[in-house]
Amino acid sequence: MAARDNWGWQARIGIFIVGNEAVPEAEWWAMAPPGVSVHAARVTAKSPWPLDGDLERGARQFAAMKLDAVTLGHTTSSVLGGKGWDEKMAADLGAIVGNNVFATTNGLDMQAALKASNVKRPFLVVPPWFNDANARAVVAYFTERGFSPPGHLRYDPGPGWRDVPPGEMYTHGMGFAQQIEPLHAQIRAACPKEADGVLIGGTGFRCVGILEKLEQDLQRPIVSANQASLWHCLRRSGVHATIDGYGSLLRKP
Repeated sequence: MAARDNWGWQARIGIFIVGNEAVPEAEWWAMAPPGVSVHAARVTAKSPWPLDGDLERGARQFAAMKLDAVTLGHTTSSVLGGKGWDEKMAADLGAIVGNNVFATTNGLDMQAALKASNVKRPFLVVPPWFNDANARAVVAYFTERGFSPPGHLRYDPGPGWRDVPPGEMYTHGMGFAQQIEPLHAQIRAACPKEADGVLIGGTGFRCVGILEKLEQDLQRPIVSANQASLWHCLRRSGVHATIDGYGSLLRKP
């Protein structure tokens, strides 16, 4: 019998990611079930991403790859894009990649995941490289879309980083130095009783390895940016595999 080669015989999914990030692909490949392949196009652009340059080029390349779904995997673009940005971007991407390909954005994916998990009051967790304005934008984004966040947490990476402004943390290597065990501890300590779930935003924010344990500890659904996008793309591609170890969302139909 031939060895597994990760060929996407069930589905092939494309994801647009930040040009210098390693987390999204690593997390997607960790979670993806057999028979699903993940293909990344890298984008270097200011937020919210415009549909030109790297993004347009990647979309046209994806159009030739017989994909089943594509997602714009960039939380910041969704939360800064303004009313209707997600829907318009999904439609515009769909027009390029093909009408038979499901096109979405990370913002739409997270909303769908929260609704599927019956979470109405998510405790929002953002990366340390989100400045105050971006953190407020995340809260406003979900509030304006019908959710009622009882609070938010910006992950504290520790004393060695406290003199580094949030906007400079990623360029100083935080995306590769970030640890998930302290993140688990901070969320568990800070999550308010009023929250009926947790949403961890940021596709470059490493976290899927703690989702299952957090759910067990908090007894509430835990949704993350990459987990939500994978789940949304799988289900809209007709893949209903049950995936264990990464939160209850990936066990939902």
